[in-house]
Parts: sequence; structure tokens; C-alpha cells
Amino acid sequence: MTAAPADAARARATPAPPPAEGRLLREAVRRGRGPAALVLAATALGAAAAVALPLALGRAVDLLIARADAGSWVLLCTALIATEVATDALVARTGGRTGAATTAWLRRRALAGFLAAPPAATTGTGLPTRLTANALDAGTAPVAAATAAAAGLAPLGGLAGLFLVDPWAGAAFVCGVPLLLLILRALLRDGRAALTTYQEEQGRMARLLTGALSGAATIAAAGTVRAEERRVLAPLAGMRAAGERTWRVQGRAVGLSGALMPLLVAAVLAVGGVRLVAGHLTPGDLLALSRYAVLAAGAGALAGALNGWVRAKAGTARVETVTALPPTSHGTRDLPPHGDGTLALHGVHVTRDGVPLLDSVTLTLPGGTTTALVGPSGSGKSLLAAVAGRLTDPDQGTVLLDGTDLRTLSADALRHAVAYAFERPALFGATIADAVACGPLPEPDLRRALRRAAADTFTDRLPHGPRTPLPEAPLSGGELQRLGLARAFTRPTRLLILDDATSSLDTVTAHLVARALTDTPGTRLTITHRLTTAAQSDQVVWLDGGRIRGTGPHSVLWRDPAYRAVFGAGAGGDAGAGADTVTDTGARRRSDVRTDVSSDVRTELPTDMRTDLHTGIRTDPRVDTGTGAAE
Repeated sequence: MTAAPADAARARATPAPPPAEGRLLREAVRRGRGPAALVLAATALGAAAAVALPLALGRAVDLLIARADAGSWVLLCTALIATEVATDALVARTGGRTGAATTAWLRRRALAGFLAAPPAATTGTGLPTRLTANALDAGTAPVAAATAAAAGLAPLGGLAGLFLVDPWAGAAFVCGVPLLLLILRALLRDGRAALTTYQEEQGRMARLLTGALSGAATIAAAGTVRAEERRVLAPLAGMRAAGERTWRVQGRAVGLSGALMPLLVAAVLAVGGVRLVAGHLTPGDLLALSRYAVLAAGAGALAGALNGWVRAKAGTARVETVTALPPTSHGTRDLPPHGDGTLALHGVHVTRDGVPLLDSVTLTLPGGTTTALVGPSGSGKSLLAAVAGRLTDPDQGTVLLDGTDLRTLSADALRHAVAYAFERPALFGATIADAVACGPLPEPDLRRALRRAAADTFTDRLPHGPRTPLPEAPLSGGELQRLGLARAFTRPTRLLILDDATSSLDTVTAHLVARALTDTPGTRLTITHRLTTAAQSDQVVWLDGGRIRGTGPHSVLWRDPAYRAVFGAGAGGDAGAGADTVTDTGARRRSDVRTDVSSDVRTELPTDMRTDLHTGIRTDPRVDTGTGAAE
């Protein structure tokens, strides 16, 4: 295995220590500390007003009974009630705005972490659920922390008021406090565990549903709708159990506190009534005691505040699994200015779950050439393509582009040097043009890329041409692949990697794209199952079981029956080795047939499936000539 250069070794990322659990929660609370402080202050002010109100009411009642002037006390009661209402409104408004802002920040953090991580590290993260329901719960963290911290102010003030008015009444209430604390402790302990389980099962079902939706046509064609329903809904049992446990915990806490609080209030009023009859309290004092007992009984509301904090913590923990993904590390170097795109892999080894998927792969792709990567399904072709452009890093070995280790390149240098096109490209943006350009792109360059991918004619037929919104542009598999190819053609690169990116193209369109690829500067690596593509390449790399089984011209490899079997050809096939060539359909044709397809070929095609040979676009919109699938 070839050793990595010294600068490459220095550029390798040192594994960062895992982030401390709860770091994202602390960041979220710290980010919203201003609004949270406002909520805390408003809640404290409201609690102070609520605590002062019973004394003012009691004094006003005593003065009114004595037929004295109580106007100032009535005004004070009015002001205190208005303060409570105003602070409640302020808390609600600030809480809503802060929750929305924190949720948006968390979603941006999670999405950035997801996109910065290597694709292999993001498998099974359940991103949609974490970006929606979990982030929504986590976004309440700043306000939930302030609310939970202030939730005890009014009950404590009420308890202090009880002792201030009459210590015996306060003592009667205190007798039930230990039981209330036990109830709240059980809520915190059991509620979080149940809620975490529920969110995990929810994420699992979301992943299954996403996969089923992406394969809806396959499910319908196979007639397995009922089986898929059972598979997707299987987590419902776990969700139901966790949900029932959550509600049982909350219900038990609310029920017990709800039963305990009235008993405590009744005890306070009973003691107060006895003290009133004995002449130790006034009617106003008894009214104040009743109000303070209700405030102190509000300790049961702590259950709701603490439950909100538990939900925020659980949601943040789920989002943190995405934000804490280790990002792909990049160096600071750029490529040599006049390189020709030579790609070299030395001793590349990739293991997943203890299974070697690529084993000691060493090969060179000369600059400016086209290399076809072939092999049976599961041989590691897509993984090798991902390693070649650093969508993932090998566990061992190096990948050099023009003599420079890809790990030492800056992110901009890497992505400007390497372009990809995939079998099922994903289109992002508002319009076709946005999806192809992936950023600012002059109109002539956009048109040129569409033309080279044989996509310009069908995009020009759309209602608004390339500016047609994506939802208004239904695309066949072949048209989607052509847009993915156009995206790869939008900028000059040193290395162009096609991961089975022409599999859905009809034969004529594939020929036009192949001709455009030949004119593309730089080096081309294409995964293919097409025999003609392999035959027209400068070299073929034959991959089998994660190892290179053969490298060389197609005509030489074709002599091996096992190589011919990759394309489904018989053991006696001779295509590629001599004058005859086997086409994708297995039919023989002479190798000296002209490759510059001319207009006279049009007469050889069926009338209802004629193709514009200059664009590769069929004139019959009903049939994709590459797949035979109705659009």
C-alpha cells in the first residue's frame, strides 16, 4: 500500500472528542437568554402582583365591612389585576416569538450539520422528524427554562403569605408539601424516559414512511400495499406504549396533585375558620388565606412547567444527534494550475460494519481519458465512485488528483474540480434552471449545458422553458437523468464521475451524451451496465467483490467469459475482441459502422417512435424508448 505524502498525513482530520451531552440545549438557552430573561422578569412581576393581591383584597374587605374609605385599596387591587393580565400577555407573545426563532436556528444547525457530514455518517438519522417535531419541541427550551424557573415563585409567595397571615394555617398546608414533591420527582424521572422512547419510535416510522413513498410505484406494481402498510405502521405499537406511559405519568401527576391541592386548601380554610371564630382573624384575613391557599396550591402547575422543560430537553437531544455529526474535514490546498485530471487510487480500503467493501484498490485514470467502471451489483462500484470524488473517505489508502491528496484540498477547490451525475438525481430549486445551475450561471452557459446533455429540446417545450417551476414539469426517468447530466456540465472540471447516470437514456440519446462526454475536458469515470459504453471507453476497470479483477481495453477483457457474463453475454461471445460488437440488446453489428449517426438512420426507426437525432428527444411523448415505460 502506498504511503500518504507528509502533507496529506498532516491534513487528515484528527477525530474530535464527542460533544458533551446537552451542549446544544445550553446553546439554545444561551441564544435565547434575552427573551428568556424578559419572560422570567415578567413572570416574576406577575407572581409578585398575584402575591400582593390577597393582602390588598383582605384590607379592602375589612375597610368596606367597617364602612371606612377603601377607594385606594380598590384601586390597588385593580392595578395588581391589570399587572397580572399584562405580564401573562407579554409572556405569551415573547414565548411564541422566541420559540419560533430558536426553532428556525435549530433547524438551520441540524441541516448544516447533516450536509457537512460524510454521506455514510448520515444514514438512518431520521432527519425529517428531527427537523420538524423534535426541533419544534426543542425550540421552546429558552422559554421553558425561564417558565420552569419562575413557576415556583407564585406558590412560594402564596405559602409565605399563609404564614404571614396566620402561621397555623401555613403549617396545615405544609403537611402536604412532601407528597407534592414526590409527585413532581416521579414526573421528571418517568416522563422523560417515556417521551424519549415515543420520539424514537416516531422517527423510525417517519423513516419507513419516507422509504415507502419514494417507492410507491414499485409497491403498487408488486401488489404489496397491505404488507407495506403493516411494515410502516409497525412502530405504532411502540409509539402507543410509550405514549400511554407518558400520559399515565402525566395523568397520575396531575390527578394526584389535583386531589391533593383541594384537600390542602380545605385544611387551610378549616384552620382559618376556627381562628376567625376565635377572634384571631378578620374576614379580610380569611379571604386572604383562601387566596394564598389557592396560590400555594398552584404548585401543581409546576407539573405542566416541568413537563414543558422535559419535552424541550428530549427534543434537543434528538436534534443534537444531527448537529453533532462529525463534519468532513478539508485542507487549504489548491490543485496545480495546469493539471490534466489524472486520478490515482493507492491501496484504497473501505470497511462497513466489519465487512470489507473495497479491498486494496489501486488504479490510475490517465488525464483526459474515459474509464468505464463495470461489475455485478454489489461489487462496490458506487462506493468506489464516492471515494474517487471524496463523497466519502477510505479507511486506508490515498486518492490523488493531479498528484494532490483530495483530503488536503479546500472544500471550494474540491467541488470545483470534481463533478457528479447520478442515476436518480435530486432536483433542488424553484425552477428547472435553478436545479441545473445550482447557483448563479449566465444564460448562455445554462443553454450550453442543457444542449450537451440533450435536454434542451424537451425543456424548450415546457410552458416557460427552463424557467418552468419544477412542480409544473413532470419528468420521465430519462429526462431527469439528462437534467442531472446538464448540472454536471455547467462548469469545467478536472474529474467528471457518472454513477450509472445514463441508465435510463434511450440508445440514441445515450450516443449523443457519450459524444458530448468525449468532448468534455478532464477525466471521466463512468459506472455503466451498457456494453457499448464500455467498448467506447479508453479503459475498463472490472470490479468484483470490492477488488479489481481486471483493467484494460474492453476488447482485451472481452476474451474472459466471466467479464462477458457481467453484460449477460454468452460464453461464446466475441464482441469487442474482433470486428463484431455486441450491442446493449445482445445483437451483433459490425464495429466499422459509423458512430456519427446521420439523418438517414431516422428511416430505420419505427414511425411511432422516431427520435430527433440532434436532441435525443422522442416525438412520441407516450413511450420512453430507453426503458419502454409509459410516461
